[in-house]
Amino acid sequence: MAASALFPNLKYSDGLTVVGISVCTVLVCEAISWVLIYRTTSYKSLKSSIDKASKKLEIMKTDSPINKAKAKAKKMDRVETSLKESSRDLSLFKFKSGAVVAVVLFVVFGLLNSLFEGKAVAKLPFVPIRIVQKMSHRGLQGDDPTDCSMAFLYFLCSINIRTNLQKFLGFSPPRGAAGAGLFPMPDPKTN
Repeated sequence: MAASALFPNLKYSDGLTVVGISVCTVLVCEAISWVLIYRTTSYKSLKSSIDKASKKLEIMKTDSPINKAKAKAKKMDRVETSLKESSRDLSLFKFKSGAVVAVVLFVVFGLLNSLFEGKAVAKLPFVPIRIVQKMSHRGLQGDDPTDCSMAFLYFLCSINIRTNLQKFLGFSPPRGAAGAGLFPMPDPKTN
């Protein structure tokens, strides 16, 4: 049942429905992540070891050089290696939850796609650049570049709401694990 049937007098009912479903989906996904990841002792120990290693590495890098530079360099290498291993373990630990969350997101996206297929759910207040216009106007009939499809609005809402919710709940990755994502920073020593 479309949102326009629920709220026939509301001008932005379809857009608000997509935003509301996006909020609910993000809450469900974060609850799944909490059950499978964030409440476990393994996650807590990995996060604390990453925090400790990153703080220790920062202190070692900001300290003034001492006479035993070679020993300090070896110790920094050990701490960096430990940090990389912990970050890798954390990424692998989060992988199982990612699969469940992906299934939930695919199901919700399919449901929304069937509800709002070929229907503009929002109006953009500007004409987007060509590449963004292809995403925002995906699956819509007509030539109005300010029409916004469900997929674009859902994508934007989900990314923004999930990132902010993770920061608010304290589920964002530890500081030292920033390079442990999909595209890790290259090691400067190998160049």
